[in-house]
Amino acid sequence: MHSLKGKTVLLTAGPTQEAIDPVRFISNHSSGKMGYALAECLAEAGAVVLLVAGPTALQAQHSNITTFPVVSAEQMYWQCRQLAVRANVWIFAAAIADYRPKVMADKKIKKKSAILTIELVKNVDIAASLGKFKKPEQLSVGFALETDQEIKNAQAKLQKKNFDLIILNSLNDSGAGFRHDTNKISILEKDKITTFALKPKQEVARDIVRYIGEKVHV
Repeated sequence: MHSLKGKTVLLTAGPTQEAIDPVRFISNHSSGKMGYALAECLAEAGAVVLLVAGPTALQAQHSNITTFPVVSAEQMYWQCRQLAVRANVWIFAAAIADYRPKVMADKKIKKKSAILTIELVKNVDIAASLGKFKKPEQLSVGFALETDQEIKNAQAKLQKKNFDLIILNSLNDSGAGFRHDTNKISILEKDKITTFALKPKQEVARDIVRYIGEKVHV
């Protein structure tokens, strides 16, 4: 594996939580395991890791990792905006909520009617927004979790968000995605697809870091 000593990596991990009221929120099933496994592997390879993490029970152990805890997508965006300029590599592994409630109730919403309607507004697309300001010497890596037309959708994200690489997960692959200790990925570039076997997430992280190391040292 190529050394990443002297490189700084901005890495997002885990879910975000979008508040409905003081006790409820919109989120997803992300455990953060893939992102935290990446953080450890990057640190072991010598990188300084700036880990922007949504709510998770996990903790980073390596001394090269500095964790910036956030809750909402908006908080994650502004934290990434502050850190992105310092990083040689950006890795967007967080499972960010696409939408948030337009208005957060200041008190717990009481159960009254049979139907409750909550108006949602779109969250900022962190990777796409930062991608507009990416310098040629910076490497941007995205993740795509798809359920259909996996390759087509991932390739569209690669172009739209100015990624150099995108890590594709399919929920159609048994043992991959959320709530598993294993994962099965393909790494897409503009003109190349590399597919890996189902592996423990720690080994998947090593494959990704090895791939990134090769790109950084080209």
